Amino acid sequence: MPVTVKPPTDLELKAVLGPADVLWSGIVHAIEAMFSPLDQQWKPSKAGFGRICLLQQKKRTLLYLTPDKEQVWAAIVLGERAYSLAMASSLPAAIKKQFSEARPYAEGRGIRFPVSSLSCIPMITKLVEIKTMPK
Repeated sequence: MPVTVKPPTDLELKAVLGPADVLWSGIVHAIEAMFSPLDQQWKPSKAGFGRICLLQQKKRTLLYLTPDKEQVWAAIVLGERAYSLAMASSLPAAIKKQFSEARPYAEGRGIRFPVSSLSCIPMITKLVEIKTMPK
């Protein structure tokens, strides 16, 4: 059975994120606009905040978000088909490089990156679109 933890309160989340709170809510709203209903599941993490948020649709994890001190980290895992689509897409070269260097596992290739500004949100939504593209 998967381990879940109590979700943080809005106050706890805003306290750790500080000015990055706008990035967090922007990502969640953008993904929710594309994949409603969206579930947020919290799991234990070794990161400083101690918890990681999984954005899920129908039990499928679309994106992982980790709150950090005044920063948001995003992580995504792409299967081989989605990986090929990502490599052929207009995603930034730095993201493609991370994927190409990521070790392939049975569930796919995973990368993790800091979300530095609101301009990263379209790239994150593009990654989730690629991940969920029908066969």
